[in-house]
Amino acid sequence: MIAIVNYGVGNLFSLESSFNAIGQNVIVTSDPNDLKHSDRIILPGVGAFEDAARKLFASGLAEPLIDEARKGKPVLGICLGMQLLFTKSYEFGVHDGLNLIPGDVRPISDIIPADFKIPQIGWNSLHLTKPSGLFANSHEGDYVYFVHSYSAFCDSGYITAITDYGAGLTAAVQFGNVYGAQFHPEKSGNVGLNMLRAFCEV
Repeated sequence: MIAIVNYGVGNLFSLESSFNAIGQNVIVTSDPNDLKHSDRIILPGVGAFEDAARKLFASGLAEPLIDEARKGKPVLGICLGMQLLFTKSYEFGVHDGLNLIPGDVRPISDIIPADFKIPQIGWNSLHLTKPSGLFANSHEGDYVYFVHSYSAFCDSGYITAITDYGAGLTAAVQFGNVYGAQFHPEKSGNVGLNMLRAFCEV
């Protein structure tokens, strides 16, 4: 069973529908016990880091999620959910994340040209920089859907894909059994479904 974490922030219906479309048993849950008894965990997220982190920790779901990840259970963070996997974020202040991947989250305005629109919204291609189970069914140059103003900054050894938006932005990460996608697989057509299929096999 795949548990999608419901902490009040996330595109839950699209994710649930995507897993149903590939024939996977999935549950959208706010129950910590479901995280413990699941085979894999999805951490979605949209909006601002501070609000999402506060709701996640207040929900009582953060600690069991961290525990399951540290036991080796596959975890996939999507969009803001990926950013929450990191140590901290500098979005309107400094805010603690789950610290499952060393690094932090900073504005893309720090590194992209001044004439590029923020947020980055729309389809962009992936440059696969390191083998990852998430990309077992993917190809160099696959297009996926992004909506973000902030990006993860971390050791290059954790980065499995980048995307070019006037500069190389972190598009996907992996640290052991913990995976992150800055883009939305559930909004990326068959390319995204293939990634979700691959995650179900890691």
